[in-house]
This record gives sequence, structure tokens and C-alpha cells, in this order.
Amino acid sequence: MKIIELTAEAKKDVLTALLKRGVGQFPEHEKVVAEIIDDVKNNGNQALFHYTKKFDKCDINEANIRVTKEEIAAAYERVSPEFVAVMKRAAKNIISFHEKQKRESWFETHANGSILGQRITPLDISGVYVPGFKAAYPSSVLMNVIPAKVAGVSRIIVATPPDANGFVFDGTLVACDIAGVDEIYKAGGAQAIAAMAFGTKSIPKVDKITGPGNMYVALAKKACFGFVSIDSLAGPSEILVLADKTANPRYIAADLLSQAEHDELASAILVTDSQELAEKVLIEIDKFLDELPRSDIMKASLSNYGFILLAKDMEEAIALTNEIAAEHVEILTKAPFEIMPKIRHAGAIFLGEYSSEPLGDYFAGPNHIIPTNGTARFFSPLNVDDFTKKSSIIAYTAEALSEIHEDIELFAAKEGLTAHANAIRVRFDG
Repeated sequence: MKIIELTAEAKKDVLTALLKRGVGQFPEHEKVVAEIIDDVKNNGNQALFHYTKKFDKCDINEANIRVTKEEIAAAYERVSPEFVAVMKRAAKNIISFHEKQKRESWFETHANGSILGQRITPLDISGVYVPGFKAAYPSSVLMNVIPAKVAGVSRIIVATPPDANGFVFDGTLVACDIAGVDEIYKAGGAQAIAAMAFGTKSIPKVDKITGPGNMYVALAKKACFGFVSIDSLAGPSEILVLADKTANPRYIAADLLSQAEHDELASAILVTDSQELAEKVLIEIDKFLDELPRSDIMKASLSNYGFILLAKDMEEAIALTNEIAAEHVEILTKAPFEIMPKIRHAGAIFLGEYSSEPLGDYFAGPNHIIPTNGTARFFSPLNVDDFTKKSSIIAYTAEALSEIHEDIELFAAKEGLTAHANAIRVRFDG
């Protein structure tokens, strides 16, 4: 990680490097994923069990694919009461935040008898993918399930890979129970996505699939989109810290590394107009790398996708922040609330030195399933709306339609759709 003066060429290089991490940059894996999806689509459980044996080294069948109440109870015994209590408090915050996102159906009537409106209804069944063991994050269970629950989805299932002995990560099971998951299935990888997208004898077809996963999971979600709705094609995690000379370099270094530790493709970026701050942050990063256990991963991440970009002034720094459109944006400046309205493209915005990014990951309440790889320019964090659908309501009386029928007939005629025009005209013949 080094300090780079922000020139047009440097900006182009950074943006190009970041785009290389997207799911669309790995076409060599798409053929493998397509074969798995077709197999599960055509052969159902037989294919699902085959791939579970092949990839997870576990014998799963119709009798043991679904997690039992006894398995969940046993997981509670192995998870510390303190952690259970923390998850419950986090869930309470997440519920409170997402309940404020709920929207109601609406209708309006007019004097001529016409009624227009919008009816909002929840999806029938939602599927959540939860990675296994080393990548198992109970916080993601809460973030994926609770918005669906708040939206009123009546059936929520989880698919998560088992270990070789058929066990599912204890934290995942407890988080599923706290969040209110209805069914948990022992299935992982692209085969689990295909099972939820098309259905098998054991796993129901869902309306929407959400949740993080590896490259194969992401590619499977991409391939199944259209047969089923998905949340997004999330890429590796990323953080951008926008800071001026007043910021604490130790806090910045710690926050940058909090994302760099995810994996080698994670991105950590500091954008500042202070050379002095940039140099101090580098020193603090080196100190932390000597202390923290996942330093190998962090070093690889910083080497490939870590940048300290030195802007000539704060306006240039803000412009670059909007262009990168990062998943997480921290504003560590003298007056962060003055900067915040100028940030148009960001998944989540953290204001001030005590709003560190992990606060959003675990506890504050806003969703941590956030658009990555520049997609914050047009995508939003996972929210209650993602688990609802809207139906337009139209009801006209004869009087109301008579006032406008000639307009409709003319419009249809100009498009050459005579049957459209006729469907209106017949109501007023004679």
C-alpha cells in the first residue's frame, strides 16, 4: 500500500483495478456452474446429494437434509450465552430499523368513479444462502432474514453447507432460530442455489434468493436470475475512508484493515487531501499488521487493492468518492455532516470517528448486505422492499372511461394495435 497522487491516470488505474474483482471477470467458472445448475434442475435431489458428497464430503439424503429441532437445541448448548444475548440485541436493532421501511398499499378515488392504487404484498417464500464454517457469519443470517420477516414473507428457508459429518455451524443455527427461519437445509454451493431456484423433492422453489457466497455461488445466482429473483451479485468487501487532516490516523488504519481481512480481493481505500495524514496512516497500518493474526490476508489485499489517494483538495476527494461508489464510506473530517449531503453514491455512510464500519456490520440496525464494485450508483442495501411486490390497481366506471375512450383509441391506432383500440371502442358502440 502506498500513497498515490490523484491524477487522471491514477484515477483510471484505480477504477480499472477495482472492476477486476467483479463476478463477471471469472468466465472460466461459468461453464462449471452451468453444468451443476442443469444437473440439479433436471435431476433434483439426486444431483444435489451427489454434489454435496463431491464438494462437502458429506452423505446427505432425504432423511437428514433438513436440520432438526434437536440439532438447533444442541447448537444453543454449544454457543455461549453471552453470544446468544448479543445476537438477540443485534436482532432487536435490525428489526427496529427495518420496520421503519415498511410501506402501505394506497388507493385514491375520483369524482367520476375511477379508482387507482397500488397494492403491496410480501413474497410467498424467500431463500437465504449462508456460507459454511470458515465463512459462516451469523450476522449475515440476521441481515438477510429479518427484512423478509418484517416484510411479512410467510415462509423463509436457509440453505447452508454441512461439514463432512453432517453438522452445520452452531452460530448459523442459533442465528436462524433467533431471526425466525422456518426451515434449514444442509446444502451448499451452486447446487444449493439451483435447488432453491428450481426446487427439488426436498427443497422448495423460492421466489427470491439472498445471501453472500463464494464465486460459484455468485455465478449461480447470476445464472438463475429470471427464474428467481436475487438480491445482487455482491463482490468482495470494500471500504473507502474520506478524511482530512483532523482525522485520527490510528482509527483510519484500523478501519481500513477491518475490511482488508475479509479476503485477498477486498479493497481498502483512503482518500485525503493531507499528505501528513496519509504518511501517519501508513505507519499505523504497519503496526497493526505486526499485531493482528490475519496479516497475510490483509497484506495481500492491501498490495492488490489497497490505495491511499492524495487529492489536491476536499472537493476533488469528494468527487472521487462518488466515482468509486464504495460499499462502505466513512467520513472522518472536521465537519462530517457538512460533507455527507455531497456523497451521492455509497452503500452505507458512516459519520464521525466513533461510527466505525463494524458498527454497521453487526449492531446498529441498517442492513450490511450492501452494493459493491461501484453498483451503489444504482443499487441499494437489502431492505424490506426487496421482499415485497407491487400490483397496480385500476378500476373505471362507464362514466370515467367515456371521458377518455377516444384518447385511448387514438393512441392505440397510432401504434397500429387495432385490437387494443377495439377493446375500448366496443364499450361505446351505439
